[in-house]
Amino acid sequence: MSLADVMQPAIKHASRGYRATPYLHECIRDGASVMLKDKAISAIYLPHGTPLKAGERVVQSEYAETLSYISEHGEGALYGGPLGDILVDYMEKHGGFITSRDLAAVESVERLPIRADYRGWEILGPPLPAASGIHITEMLNILEGYDIKASGFGTSETIHLLAEVLKIAFADRAAASGDPHYVNVPVERLTSKDYARERRRAIDVNRAQKWGAGVAQLESAHTTHMTAADAFGNVVATTQTINNLFGAKILIPGLGTIPNNYMNLFDPRPGHALSLAPGKRVTTSMSPVMALRDGKLTFALGLPGGKRIFPSAMQALINLIDHGMSLQEAVEAPRVWTEGNALEVEQAIPEDVRAKLRALGHDVVEMSTVGGGMNAIQFHDDGTLSGAACWRADGTPVALAGGLAHAGVRFGLR
Repeated sequence: MSLADVMQPAIKHASRGYRATPYLHECIRDGASVMLKDKAISAIYLPHGTPLKAGERVVQSEYAETLSYISEHGEGALYGGPLGDILVDYMEKHGGFITSRDLAAVESVERLPIRADYRGWEILGPPLPAASGIHITEMLNILEGYDIKASGFGTSETIHLLAEVLKIAFADRAAASGDPHYVNVPVERLTSKDYARERRRAIDVNRAQKWGAGVAQLESAHTTHMTAADAFGNVVATTQTINNLFGAKILIPGLGTIPNNYMNLFDPRPGHALSLAPGKRVTTSMSPVMALRDGKLTFALGLPGGKRIFPSAMQALINLIDHGMSLQEAVEAPRVWTEGNALEVEQAIPEDVRAKLRALGHDVVEMSTVGGGMNAIQFHDDGTLSGAACWRADGTPVALAGGLAHAGVRFGLR
């Protein structure tokens, strides 16, 4: 399909508008105090000084024009083209740092996925500079040494193990993850079964611990996820982000685009794996993942949620593989998260389990949600597909069916 055809639905929705959902209303409300400082973004999302209500239309006419121009002229419209000039001019007038030279230097880098073997399942995750694929593999390797199925879902025993491997993974992430052009990340060691055994031996099943990194650099960190599949066997798990809700919370007039605020995921201190450097690509926790059994794709999933993304994706995989949950159960099941301080648990975790976790030494904090709305697809042996989306956001599974009514005409049911 041509770029223009692929982009046409987005152009239509930006131009004609779409109805705000209750979830979008909440997102606007949460960012309103900062967004009100920028007239351009406020005009769309807070037109009368108050957040758009559910059911009101979100119209982005300037953005529609930008998308239309890109659909006609391709990536050169921004990188070295007139849209780039608008961006650079805005930066110059408002104290920004992006120049024409920066835009001209942008290039995509393709890398092979990280592959994990967990109880006979092959798990595919994102490569560097994303930290998620490596550390999902690391955590699964450690957990493989325990009978998670026997300890049960949502028990203090299982949650304790999850908390300990999360702390291990985040300690290693801080020490040695990032752009491989700048950081010599010890990928083979972090993803090895031997390293998992080393870390597993140090876990105390009866007591929470503080963890430091087990690796170092070799010498020489709000989001949308979609999982899609078609009848031809093509499958896409894609996570898109501009970091926090509404990114930098400004809108560039003339483009209608909202810049990201991903710079805040860099470490402001020099000399660290995630320290800021010119041309350096920031790490990310985005975790579109796929799970294969006997070489056949069985699950594809992902979610938003910042640092809570890859721990949540890992827990969904355990729900499916170890606990035998259905797809809907797996994406909706209560989650936990920690990177070394408080242990966040969702409200559905029973109080008696929380009490046992406190007795093990965990600082338990109740949260309404851990991570964002997950969606997933399951591929069955009979060729059918199942879709699932969870309650934490307003995502939904949608199936389109139909075929050729006659030559050159397609129709679909929703």
